Amino acid sequence: MKKISLSDYVKNHGQYKTAKRLGLTQGAISKALKGERNIYIYNNNKGKLRAVEIRPFPFLSNHKLRESRKYDDK
Repeated sequence: MKKISLSDYVKNHGQYKTAKRLGLTQGAISKALKGERNIYIYNNNKGKLRAVEIRPFPFLSNHKLRESRKYDDK
């Protein structure tokens, strides 16, 4: 199974084809790239793609992160 970052995969195959192969929209791929998310594409030997995102646990969304910082200043 081969692992490649989403951004590198898109450079080689384009957003539209990447989205189609993952069952997503081109807009979802664009948003993930703009958000600099840590997403990797796994390609098995039969050409089937799977996307996996790596992120911290517990994950704090931008909204939750801003809320938690409000209390750090006090």
